[in-house]
Parts: sequence; structure tokens; C-alpha cells
Amino acid sequence: MFQRVKEDLDMVLALDPAAKNRLEVFFTYAGIHAVWAHLIAHWFYKKNFKVMARVVSQLSRFVTGAEIHPGANIGRRLFIDHGMGVVIGETCNIGNDVTIYQGVTLGGTGKEDHKRHPDIDDNVLIAAGAKVLGNIRVGESSNVGANSVVLKNVPPHSTVVGIPGHIVKQHGQRVRKHNNFDHRDLPDPLFEKLLELEKEINNFRREVGNEVKDGSHI
Repeated sequence: MFQRVKEDLDMVLALDPAAKNRLEVFFTYAGIHAVWAHLIAHWFYKKNFKVMARVVSQLSRFVTGAEIHPGANIGRRLFIDHGMGVVIGETCNIGNDVTIYQGVTLGGTGKEDHKRHPDIDDNVLIAAGAKVLGNIRVGESSNVGANSVVLKNVPPHSTVVGIPGHIVKQHGQRVRKHNNFDHRDLPDPLFEKLLELEKEINNFRREVGNEVKDGSHI
């Protein structure tokens, strides 16, 4: 347990430039507190003390603002940055070295009976406000852009943005490691299409204008 605590504290110091020392992280980082509380809730859940598990998870939700169902399986070094508004569902599986920002939902669509929530592989970053919904998988070393809604499987080493999520980078153009991922500077496929359409309209207007000048429209 002490090794796990030290590992998590060192992980935050490595990833968050605002973190000054272990003491600050230990007492003030709600995302870390949510993960530690989940370890306790998950232990009760596996021992079939389901009510106690939910009591612990709800207390953690009240204190940290992050709601993690005690049935979720979470790997090592999960960094929940800020924590407020994070929701992780019961059948969610999260790998190692995953980073989740505030407002992220790893939820269900309401259509599945058993496995209802996503699987998040190692080294994934999910930016603020993103929603990953249903029994899908986000492949290792992938990035999900802020406020994206992901409803389909994401291959490894991909970047997904938009509503619904579009893959904008994949193998061949390997994305940067998650702790260097700048989710302020993401391509917007819809905006790019609008720019292409605007360019075509301007070209069409230019051609029509040239025809009018030449009198070829008569």
C-alpha cells in the first residue's frame, strides 16, 4: 500500500508542473484521493460487501467530486487531474498510466445488459469534458480531445476529436506521448470541411465573374 501511494505521488509530480512536492500532492489532490478511495471500495466490492463498497464510493464522490463505481477495474498510476465531474462506470476497465481530465465520463449507452462501459488501454489521455460511451475500447497511447464524444472503438496510437469522435491521427503519423499531448491544438475535421467548401464557392464565383466579363455567358 505504501509503495502504491509513493508511486502515485511520484507520478503526479512527473506529470503536473503545478505540483511542488509530495506533501502538497498527498493532502490537496482530489484526483489521487478518489483513486485511493476506489481501492478501498473495490476491495469491499470483490468481497461481496456491495453496500459498504457503494457507501465508500459515495463518500469519495462527496469529498472529491469524482464518481468511480466500486466495480470498475483501474490499473496503476491513473492520474485524474482536478477530478471534478469525472464519472467512471461499473464495468469500465482502465489500464496503466492513463490520464483523465475534469468532466470526463466513461459511461454506458443504456443498451447493453452486461459489459456496458468502455475499456481504456495503457497510456491513454482523455481531455476535459470528453465522453467515452458504451462497450468499446480506446487503444493504447491514444488521445481523446476535449469535449469529444466517442462511440466506436479507437485503434492504438490514434487521436480522436469531435462529436461524434473522428480519428484524425493514426499509425504512420504516430501521436505524441500522452504527457506531451496538447489538447488546445487539435485538428477540427468539420471546420476543415467548411474551409474547403468556402474555397470552392469562392472559386466558383471567380469563374462566373470571369465569364461575365468575357461575355461568354451570352
